[in-house]
Parts: sequence; structure tokens; C-alpha cells
Amino acid sequence: MEAFLIIIGIILIIVGIIGCIIPALPGPPIAYFALVLLQFAEASPFSWMFMLSYLLIVVLVMLLDFYVPIWGTKKFGGSKYGSWGSVVGLIIGLFIPPWGIIVGPFLGAFTGELIGGQNKENALRAGFGAFIGFIAGTLMKLGLTIVIAYYFISESWGIISTWFS
Repeated sequence: MEAFLIIIGIILIIVGIIGCIIPALPGPPIAYFALVLLQFAEASPFSWMFMLSYLLIVVLVMLLDFYVPIWGTKKFGGSKYGSWGSVVGLIIGLFIPPWGIIVGPFLGAFTGELIGGQNKENALRAGFGAFIGFIAGTLMKLGLTIVIAYYFISESWGIISTWFS
């Protein structure tokens, strides 16, 4: 049973890492579920405080991932048009992988600012802010998922080593 849980967990970690780059997949929650599966092993490796702490961190990072491109747009002088444009651009970009996912928030914020009456220079600045926000959110998710992968691999290795001793 433990071998099955570890194999499924490895698959979830891989999908979680991919999900950090592809916004359609919630990478950190998928990777976190690998830790949850490992809790069903004979010797539950993580305390409930650890699991609850990481659940809260995953929720926080996922919320931040949604808001960081909006904040990036505003930080670089964008308006609500640019902020909503970056969200719309990200959603449309999901259908044009992989470049649409990367360029979508930028083009969405740029277009939103133009619709809102901004000149091209201000619209470009807001688009750049959305892009920086998208990259920051992606790096946050990826960093968290790598930490989750580390804990999963570390504890899985401990379980596997008991099989051969």
C-alpha cells in the first residue's frame, strides 16, 4: 500500500510542478495532496500542525498568485481596466499555450489600459507590471511546490529505506 501511495504521490508532485507553470492546473494544492497521501502510510511522517501550516501556506500562495499580477499592474501605474485586462488576458492565454499563458496578462493589461483611455506608453508600463506580477506568482508557486517535493521525497525515502532493512 505504501508503494502505491508513494508512486501516486510522485505523479502528483510532477503534475504540481507542471501546474506552477500552466495556470489551468493548481500546482501547489496538487503537490500538497501528495503530502496528504503520505499521511496514510503506516508511519504518518508529518504532524498535523505541519500539515495545517502547509495547507495555510498553499492557500495563501494561491490567493497571492491571483492578486500579484493585479498588484503588478497597479504598481506600474495601471488602472482597474489594466488589472481586469490582465485577468482576462491570462484566461484567454490558457487556450494558447505556452506563449499565451506568458504573454496573455501583458497583452490583457495593455489592451485594458488602451480601452480605459491611457496612452500607449502608460499601457505598456501597466502591461509590463502584469507580466512581472505573473512571473512573481509563478516563482512563488514553484518555490512552494519544490519545498513540498523536498519534504515528500525526504519522507518517502525514509519509508522506502525501512523496506530493505
